[in-house]
Amino acid sequence: MRAPPVVVCGVVAGLLLCCSAARVAWAGPPFLTDDPEPVDLHHWEVYISSLQQRDPGGLTGTLPHIEMNYGGAPNLQLHMILPCSFAPATGEGMALGLGDTELGVKYRFVEEAHGWPMIGVFPLLEVPTGSAARGLGTGDLQVLVPVWIQRSWGPWTTYGGGGYHINPGPGNQNCWYGGWELQRDFGKHLTLGGELFRTAPTVVGGHNTLVYNLGGQVNFDDGHHLLFSAGHGMQGDTGFLGYLGYQWTFGPPEKEPAEASPGH
Repeated sequence: MRAPPVVVCGVVAGLLLCCSAARVAWAGPPFLTDDPEPVDLHHWEVYISSLQQRDPGGLTGTLPHIEMNYGGAPNLQLHMILPCSFAPATGEGMALGLGDTELGVKYRFVEEAHGWPMIGVFPLLEVPTGSAARGLGTGDLQVLVPVWIQRSWGPWTTYGGGGYHINPGPGNQNCWYGGWELQRDFGKHLTLGGELFRTAPTVVGGHNTLVYNLGGQVNFDDGHHLLFSAGHGMQGDTGFLGYLGYQWTFGPPEKEPAEASPGH
């Protein structure tokens, strides 16, 4: 299904007028763990989603955020997240507004074939567009440099990996993170899976974090999908985690194979 560009621009512009957000570290919707597979060439993925995370400081998340991925070249995906964030705020109950914008490029440099897994990199920039004073941003440019791998067989797919988080700012420290996910297709309309994700301390004197997530995807057709997950911390201060999102995929129609001329 090919979407008119004006529709995409209208949806994004309308939501940006509302607000746009600090993001909980959700990497590959609906999970924290990401995969190395980029969007097909000249195709789009547009997500309208909400996520929540509860810790001792209260409930934070997005309501909603917009994620856009575009297949800009063979094996290469351009990525942006524009969220509307909320966080606890002293004296005002709940802060809501513009948060940090995420920009990234996913590049797959090994295809899955002949026993080799798919391998790719997905460097990300967290641009400090949100208010750190209101808890809606970090106040500093952050960089994440992960490597992801994936292997599939029959209805099963597994992927995972990890990377390094450059995390400047007062009291912050750089850290390693990683996760692994396993999922199964139940026909063409439903996929279910789960993950474990671990992060080293992001602040001086902090604790390691280990969480689990269970979730999946409902495919209404080739262009419309519902994604969901829920989980909880097993180690560290993270409590409940939740994600709910709508995914719209579209791009140029596939070319019909040329018919052979009579007599050939």
